[in-house]
Amino acid sequence: MFGQLKAQAPDKILALMGEFRADTRQGKIDLGVGVYKDPTGLTPVMRAVKAAEQRIWEAETTKSYTALAGEPAYLAAMSRMVLADTLDEGRTAALSTVGGTGAIRQALELARIGNPDLTVHVSNPTWPNHVSILQFMGLPHVEYRYFDDATRGVDFEGMKADLARAKKGDLVLLHGCCHNPTGANLTLDQWREVSAILDKTGAVPFVDLAYQGFGDGLDEDAAGTRLIVGAAPEALVAASCSKNFGIYRERTGVLLAKVETPAARDLAQGTMAYLNRQTYSFPPDHGARIVQTILDDAELAADWKAELEEVRLGMLALREQLAGELRSLTGTDRFDFIAAHRGMFSRLGASPEQVKKIKDDNAIYMVGDSRLNIAGLNRDSVPILARAIVEAGV
Repeated sequence: MFGQLKAQAPDKILALMGEFRADTRQGKIDLGVGVYKDPTGLTPVMRAVKAAEQRIWEAETTKSYTALAGEPAYLAAMSRMVLADTLDEGRTAALSTVGGTGAIRQALELARIGNPDLTVHVSNPTWPNHVSILQFMGLPHVEYRYFDDATRGVDFEGMKADLARAKKGDLVLLHGCCHNPTGANLTLDQWREVSAILDKTGAVPFVDLAYQGFGDGLDEDAAGTRLIVGAAPEALVAASCSKNFGIYRERTGVLLAKVETPAARDLAQGTMAYLNRQTYSFPPDHGARIVQTILDDAELAADWKAELEEVRLGMLALREQLAGELRSLTGTDRFDFIAAHRGMFSRLGASPEQVKKIKDDNAIYMVGDSRLNIAGLNRDSVPILARAIVEAGV
């Protein structure tokens, strides 16, 4: 049986991480892996997370299973955080998942059950794992234009034209904020236009909200998601707690499914619980308990929001610094898009050859499409990167 196994293509980002670890040069800089790092290069445990874990440890009396769909208090807290006053509880089913990636996979499984002729529309570019999962599941997908290589912004006219071709019942996968890999986001007015297009075509929005709080603020980053879910008769949202709570290894996520009626909500909820049972049975609980403990306690929630805001503002400061260094070195404003982008990532627009030159000459690692992780920088490494970008002829 196992003689039929074939070697799988390695994940490019994971392969890059291995290459970085093997590099013995002093002062090497990792801008490839999509993990937040503080100025010392560590991914810290947030203060509120430590406090919540202490409370859980002291109060917990059992390690027995929770519900198939996950802890109800966690699902309620996350639903409120993501959708706020646009949450329609009578029409929204919720599922605790193994990280945001698990939420994406369960969403696609749910959509395929609901529509066996499903086609998924994904942005060009998108997070590579979106396409990898779709291909593994054998789900048809098509790209819609998103990033303008000339302006390093959103190609909104191209996006609208492509989305207008979606069919009723198709899924349109949208990045809720902090677009990965480009960092280029839709404005709220553009979200309204996308919502109108989906309403006209009958396609269903599917929002991947992996970075809420990393862009313009906790509520601001969810504004597009809330607008489009509030207006749509049906919608899916996959949200991750890895970044904004810093609990990457706890694998904590949630899937929200808005449907047309309370009866359909009950059917969706049962189907989602069934999907959990068929994949990993009961979802992991520790990360969910941490999140629920923080969100349901005013003091912990305030401290978490304050630290999250420090993280967000720190990344914005690095963006401004890098754009300023490049403006000074080039005498032009052609890199100002870096300051306009949001979240952890920006796509420089460098060729694979230029990315390789930056790595070979300066031990600075970024993904081959020139996606760089802003959070991998600090005030001292920004000038080094800026000089490397200019010397590579980007």
